[in-house]
Amino acid sequence: MTLRVRSSLDARGLATYAANQLNAMFPDPDVVEADDLMPAVTVALSRLEHCFSHVDNKYFFDGETAVFSHLHGDQYAMWLYLLSNELFRQGGPASTCSKLFLLNKALHGVDAFYEVELPSVFLLVHPLATVLGRGTYSDFFVAYQRCGVGSNKDVYPTFGKHVTLRPGSAVLGGCTIGDHCQIATESLVLDRDLPDHTLYIGGPKTATLKRQDKPYPLWRV
Repeated sequence: MTLRVRSSLDARGLATYAANQLNAMFPDPDVVEADDLMPAVTVALSRLEHCFSHVDNKYFFDGETAVFSHLHGDQYAMWLYLLSNELFRQGGPASTCSKLFLLNKALHGVDAFYEVELPSVFLLVHPLATVLGRGTYSDFFVAYQRCGVGSNKDVYPTFGKHVTLRPGSAVLGGCTIGDHCQIATESLVLDRDLPDHTLYIGGPKTATLKRQDKPYPLWRV
């Protein structure tokens, strides 16, 4: 597999680095070896390349190749999600998947469980205290800090393409969010559908809906 990603660590280095982090953070008898992670690392890097190549930012895509640094917080948060999810997809040990999930939570404050299927193209922007639950996500999804996606009475939201959750926003329950929608800072959508191209501001009792035509500025499509 030929990857077009300029990474601060190669696949083996990423596997070793993550294994060392896991064993230091969780010093139990169930030691994680780099070889245990390598099959998932290889595929997760391919998924990362696809995702980062759509981000119109020099720290993610330099015009020719995807760029990944293990010391870039947002990127490493996305990487740990991809790695944990890929290991889960491949039938890896639940304990290792859980450790990767918890490592991401400890390092970045991101709660994106390894069974949650984020889309192939997504972006986390300094996502401290962001919780991404078991919704149905589509490509070009963006979540900032303190965002929440969760259930109401065990029903989760569905998101169209090009949805952006601004800082402190949340989407809960039986919502269908259309394409090209933005949820404004500190806003809550609860059990409500939004048509395409909507900017949603406020809460269930105070919501203002405005036409949203301007696309999110950080995507290459």
